[in-house]
Order: sequence, then C-alpha cells, then structure tokens
Amino acid sequence: MSKISELPNILPVFPLSNFIFFPNTSAPLNIFEPRYIQMINDSIKSNRLIGMAQPKGTSNSKKPELFKVGCLGKIMSFNETDDGRYVIVLNGVCRFNIVEEIDRGKPYREFKIDCHGFKNDINKEEVDTNISDFSHMFNNLKKIFEKQGYIINWNELEKQGLDQTINTLSMASPFTKEEKQMLLEAKDLKSRKKKFEEIINLYNSDNFSNNTLQ
Repeated sequence: MSKISELPNILPVFPLSNFIFFPNTSAPLNIFEPRYIQMINDSIKSNRLIGMAQPKGTSNSKKPELFKVGCLGKIMSFNETDDGRYVIVLNGVCRFNIVEEIDRGKPYREFKIDCHGFKNDINKEEVDTNISDFSHMFNNLKKIFEKQGYIINWNELEKQGLDQTINTLSMASPFTKEEKQMLLEAKDLKSRKKKFEEIINLYNSDNFSNNTLQ
C-alpha cells in the first residue's frame, strides 16, 4: 500500500500492554484467546490488516481505555499450532489515531481510525541525519540494556537502516509502556531520538528507579 487513501478507516485492534511496533518493522505474535483467533480469521479473509494499541492503566477489563495512537500492521505469515494457537508475523504499515470505537457485533474490538497525521510513514521521506548522530545515545542505551539483563545483537542491529534500528530499539527497550508510547507518538526520527535521549538520561540519573518520564 503506497497511499494513505488505500488504508482502511475501520480496523480491528488488538490491545497489548508494553508492546509497540512501527512501520517497516516486523513483530511475531502468539494468538490464543478465542476472540483474537476470530479476529485473525476475519482479517485473513479480508485485507490481512489489524491494528496494535496499548491499553492505559493496569485494568484487566475486557474493554480498557487505549492510547490514542497505535500502528496498523499487515499479517505476512500465519501458522496454526497443534494446540490451536496462531503464530503470526505482523509487518508495520502506518501509525494511526483512534477516532472512536464502533460496535459491529464482533467479539473483538473495532475502531474508526485516521492515518492522515502520519503520511510520512507511507511516504518514507528522507531524514537529514546519520548514524554518527546517534552513537552517544546508542552507547548509553547499551549500558541500560546490560544493567537490565537484556541481550541485543548489536552487530546485526546496526546492519539495518537508521530508522529501522531506532524503531527496533524503541520496541525492545526495557522502558515503561508510557515511555514506549512517547516514542511511538514522536513525529519523526529526530523527535524520537530526542525522546529517547530524555528517557535514557532519566534512567541514568535515578539509577533505574521506577520513575517515568511524563
């Protein structure tokens, strides 16, 4: 899909806490709840598109309030396990704003969405920056990963394009869901870099306490 106008304006959304993904990145998902298995079945029969968005708070409600920005993804691979689970790989297409929830009698949640605020996700405009601009941030982030016990193959990661590297680190970083949401909502790569640095500086200054950047 190369145009915003080609994207759907009504989308099934899978709420998943502390999980974000971005356009041009891939994410494996393990689907086991019956309502989401039906969501995947319905999506496979239509356009193979679903949305991912984080719930706010810690509510276990079946309808928690969601953050207003999520990412639309396309199901690129699909496998059913012997115990009835679905293992899929989702490729990010474009971020979206949630407009309102709609009820069409499905067991899963559907929303009216708007992608027009994220045209650059589709247009893939060049960003005037390079890997050297991020070297200090990467070094500080490596220290955070090591202290938190996270293992990242940095050599493989740095073979990717700069935008994909930053987005992959945003997804994998040991940050709170609010901090990850800030990275998701950043307008562009430079804005995401700035948010990243603010979060890293906070973690370094308070020795990994539970404070969250607001």
